[in-house]
Amino acid sequence: MSVRTGTIAAGALHDQRRGLIGWVLAVAVVATMYTAFYPSIGAAKFSVMLDAMPEVAKVMGFDKILSASGYVGATVYSLLGAVLVLVCAISLGARLIAGEEEAGTLELDFSAPVTRDRVFLERLAVLWLTVLLLVLSITTTLLILSSALDLGLEPAKLIAASTGLLLFGGAMGTVAFGVGAATGRRGIGIGVASSLAVVAYLFNYLSPLIDAPWMESFSPFSWYIGNDPLLNGFDGGGLALLAALAIVAGVGGWVPFGRRNLMV
Repeated sequence: MSVRTGTIAAGALHDQRRGLIGWVLAVAVVATMYTAFYPSIGAAKFSVMLDAMPEVAKVMGFDKILSASGYVGATVYSLLGAVLVLVCAISLGARLIAGEEEAGTLELDFSAPVTRDRVFLERLAVLWLTVLLLVLSITTTLLILSSALDLGLEPAKLIAASTGLLLFGGAMGTVAFGVGAATGRRGIGIGVASSLAVVAYLFNYLSPLIDAPWMESFSPFSWYIGNDPLLNGFDGGGLALLAALAIVAGVGGWVPFGRRNLMV
């Protein structure tokens, strides 16, 4: 008799509950610190700062911080908020199968009457649920601060930016998860996903500097933030590419995981 659906996911969530709480609080604190900083400086002072910067700063889009939406997009969604979500998603994705396999604890799942597909899919669901909770923490914090500080952030565009962050973080985490599941090596999963994330960032920011728009076409980071969702709303094309990347990474890990010998 097979165990009830969701049992594996519930166990994995229980094992990481303290870390999850810490991550949720961390992204909320970061979003609060950076967003609350904007009213004390204001657009006028940021304008003076930009005038003192080299022209390359404007080419890279730093002039967007003159508005509250541009500032939050540049600091929370493009910088530290996104980095924290990526670090959590990639590290967790690599650990959920490959890390547990290396530690010898994955065998606890297989001591019950479950298929490899169930183990793979339920642990992948844990990854996406974790990223969703982090993004919800950021979104809720920004909605509260926007109202309290009169920042004028539009809820629909906040949801657009958060949807992009969910798919970006989830896709990068799924790359780590899929590579780890395919190889059984946590370090390889982290290395591949981290390298992809770094290249995505570099392509996005180098593209306007060297006049190479093709870089943005190949950058998952550009798919996520290139349309400036806090200013322009949803970018269906970019979101579709991120979803496609997640699907390819998931299937790419699922097939070999079902066939190879496990270290349990």
